[in-house]
Amino acid sequence: MRSAPDILDSILAHRPVSTILETLWTGGYQAFLAGGAVRDALLGIAPVDVDILTNALPEDLARLFAGHDPKYVGKSFAVTLVNKVEVATCRPADKKAVEAGLVFPATDLGRRDLTINSMAWDPETRTLADPFGGQTDIENGTIRFTRDPFDRIEEDPVRMVRACRFAARFGFKIEPDAFDAIRAQAYKITVQGAADRIQREIVKAMAMDKPSHFFNLLHDTGLLVHILPSLDRCYDLDGGPHHGETVFEHNLLVGDALPASMPILRLAGFLHDTGKKDALEIKEGRNTFPGHQKCTRAMMNDLERLRFSKKDMDYIYALVRGHMRPLKADTSAKAVRRLLAMLDDLNLSYQDFLRMRIADKKGNLNPVKKPYSLGDIRLRLGKILDALNAQTPFNVNSLDITGSAIQQILDLPQGPAIGKVKALLFEQVLDDPSLNTKQTLEDLVRKMDRNTFTDSNGKAIN
Repeated sequence: MRSAPDILDSILAHRPVSTILETLWTGGYQAFLAGGAVRDALLGIAPVDVDILTNALPEDLARLFAGHDPKYVGKSFAVTLVNKVEVATCRPADKKAVEAGLVFPATDLGRRDLTINSMAWDPETRTLADPFGGQTDIENGTIRFTRDPFDRIEEDPVRMVRACRFAARFGFKIEPDAFDAIRAQAYKITVQGAADRIQREIVKAMAMDKPSHFFNLLHDTGLLVHILPSLDRCYDLDGGPHHGETVFEHNLLVGDALPASMPILRLAGFLHDTGKKDALEIKEGRNTFPGHQKCTRAMMNDLERLRFSKKDMDYIYALVRGHMRPLKADTSAKAVRRLLAMLDDLNLSYQDFLRMRIADKKGNLNPVKKPYSLGDIRLRLGKILDALNAQTPFNVNSLDITGSAIQQILDLPQGPAIGKVKALLFEQVLDDPSLNTKQTLEDLVRKMDRNTFTDSNGKAIN
């Protein structure tokens, strides 16, 4: 494994970074590599993002880098983008920092969230500024707030979620004082204006090996009930006779089983059975959840509150609504066609449907239930591909008949009645795809009773 200094030195090989540092030093300013880049280097990880910390003000940066189209993007603190590199201006020292005699960069590092993120590397002297013990916390596998945890949370409640994410990401333990502070302040995560940032923390967590650790920490700290109450309420809900785990555990197992490269699909896995709380019925002393895939309101309310895009919400909704559709070894060709028609209606690919089905099957601790074997998966995929290769229409717009032809044959005006005729034809074609020819469909329309689509006055029924 490369040493942290070697990793940090390699960052300087990137011309934008070295140019920015040299320009700042030449201008008489201090400049350090800070935050996540230093943390990752100490963990032996090549940093993805590079942040530069300086005592230059935004107006100084605008002047120094006038030819590089600098963009001021700071919100909670001053950040200027220079050639796509974030250059942060040090935050003013707070009263406690002044009383403690801290100087830059420690004054800025002391305002950061966690000790592992509160270190800076001086590329000139190749020395580490670590005033709060971040390196020791990395060595000990500890997540700890920088200085007073209550002060850090008061400044930004989202830091509680970040503490859980970093603990889950690196397999660290949250230090007891930090854990207790989060438990005491968890209610503050409902602060207005934080939804977008909480959403980003959730999506970032989906890239972990096992995001379930993140959700477990959110529950244990009392944060989950404020962030995703639809999931939190499943914590002690027995999964019923077909499962060897609670509904909460099942959701986490399924989410972990989905690919990290598809974060929104994975999030759907963590939420796919949250409707079981609303669908719960007790029969013969055991929990059952009939139609739970239709109970999506609580989940969708959570996603809307967290400001997920309509595209992402529609996708998650489709995955949840479709995940219970059976696809077995003995599923008939007709049933497969109906499955594909449902997926078409949900705007959901068969690939993502299968991914969810495979993960759902895998996420079960009942010893009688077994995950799909490779042969099981190939068999089901084959059934779908056979239906697709047969060029079966999977929506009414694929019927080989026009609306104007239906109008002419039945002497109907344009309107909803035409759609009803198409729906009837589509049902017949799903049963027998060979019917989908222009001549056959027109013959079927001629056999229909026009009065079915008109009222007593001969007008089309809307």
